[in-house]
Amino acid sequence: MGGGTVPSEWDDRLDAWRDELELLATLDDTPWVPLATAEAEAGVSRSALRAWYRNGDIASRLVDGPHGPQRLVPLQAVLDRAAQSARIQRRAEREVSLEAQVTLLRHRVDQLELRLAALERHSDAMRDAVRSIRQNLMSLARTHARC
Repeated sequence: MGGGTVPSEWDDRLDAWRDELELLATLDDTPWVPLATAEAEAGVSRSALRAWYRNGDIASRLVDGPHGPQRLVPLQAVLDRAAQSARIQRRAEREVSLEAQVTLLRHRVDQLELRLAALERHSDAMRDAVRSIRQNLMSLARTHARC
């Protein structure tokens, strides 16, 4: 039971599974992908994908995967179905809106940092001016005390 054979067998099994996925995609002229990939590509939840294939909105197939049975769905069908969903479209719009808000806030933070730096420079100049006035007043006080 050498430890060196297990990773090799595992890698071979994983490679065979990936080859099978590629073959399925080639045969159908559309890529069939695992649910996790469809979820990431289309921006939909796993539960939405399950509901869609259970309701017959999209096709699915069960194949042997490296960790056991693996559910595959045609990516283009998922993307098309997601485009029909008003809820998913609203979420996408909100995400774009959030990205715009983040960009505006970053710009505002940059402006505030510049303003703070200017105030700090102004504060340093004021501190120097007060120090100079204090020295002048002390000098005048000493001069006046001698008189």
